[in-house]
Amino acid sequence: MFIETEATPNPASLKFLPGRSVMQAGTLEIRSQEGAAQSPLAAALFEIPGVSGVYFGADFITVTKSAGEWHELKPVILGAIMEHFVSGAPLLVEGASADPKDEPDEFFAPEDKETVETIKELLETRVRPSVAGDGGDIKFRGYRDGVVYLAMKGSCSGCPSSTATLRHGIENLLRHYLPVVQMVEQI
Repeated sequence: MFIETEATPNPASLKFLPGRSVMQAGTLEIRSQEGAAQSPLAAALFEIPGVSGVYFGADFITVTKSAGEWHELKPVILGAIMEHFVSGAPLLVEGASADPKDEPDEFFAPEDKETVETIKELLETRVRPSVAGDGGDIKFRGYRDGVVYLAMKGSCSGCPSSTATLRHGIENLLRHYLPVVQMVEQI
């Protein structure tokens, strides 16, 4: 089994591509040892000193570190990923879901429904593919008084360039198509 790695814009995150499907549907971000209990692979990764986050995408795994150097962590992480896929173990334990229950509900006024639908379509077609290419994801959380609220996940969460991505990339895109959008904020 050959696993490719790719750098991400976040120096604390590295993207691993095992050459096969990772998540059948949706994505999953795990930020704690307790949360890792829902996935044998995440649990194995969190056993590695320095690992502070795991994000599962359709065909990639992004690992975020809080300590250590990539040249030391990378071989151990590659070993854990390879061991998991070779074993044939499921990614998630029975009953676990890629749909996190702790994510807040979306918020927007009923009269903004059409604007919100356009925002979501633009995010889905023009933003998410690019962000996924960098080992992360972006989720719509709300819209109020011209402000779009988004959640960054995976390598995008805590990335030094995420503010620039939000302000100069996503905000400009949304303002171009929807002049009612005044600002984009990260939740």
